[in-house]
Amino acid sequence: MAKEKGRKLIAQNKKARHDYHIIDTYECGLVLTGTEVKSLRQGRASLADGFVQIDGHEAWLHNVHVPEYTQGTWTNHSARRKRKLLMHREEIDKLEAKSQETGHTIVPLALYFKDGRAKVEIALAKGKKEYDKRQTLRERQDRREADRAIASARRRQRAKV
Repeated sequence: MAKEKGRKLIAQNKKARHDYHIIDTYECGLVLTGTEVKSLRQGRASLADGFVQIDGHEAWLHNVHVPEYTQGTWTNHSARRKRKLLMHREEIDKLEAKSQETGHTIVPLALYFKDGRAKVEIALAKGKKEYDKRQTLRERQDRREADRAIASARRRQRAKV
């Protein structure tokens, strides 16, 4: 079998970018069992309620749902078990120090295969207030309206020529 190349996205946490200000991102490896890898290769996972917790200088990924492998037997994994993240000690220490600050948390943004290895992109994030979320939506809507106005003006200009 040929070695995989590139990045294959499995799951993405779009809600995290809506609910949090992303401060810093990190790419980590995951410690997985065989049935978890097979389930991920089928493209099945959910990061919706996931978060990262640091216990005893180790980073752990909690509440990420990887469904049981359909052809798995008694060796199948638990769907919401905590999974160890593979990071450098300096990164873990830096994340631990920053996450202790008020309002900061560590959330998973994406789960993917990179050159055949399962990776997770995590982010140090600060929670948005309700008015920040409304402002972000308003800015996105204004940008869309401006793009539409520019496109229609260009169409009218082309029609004249």
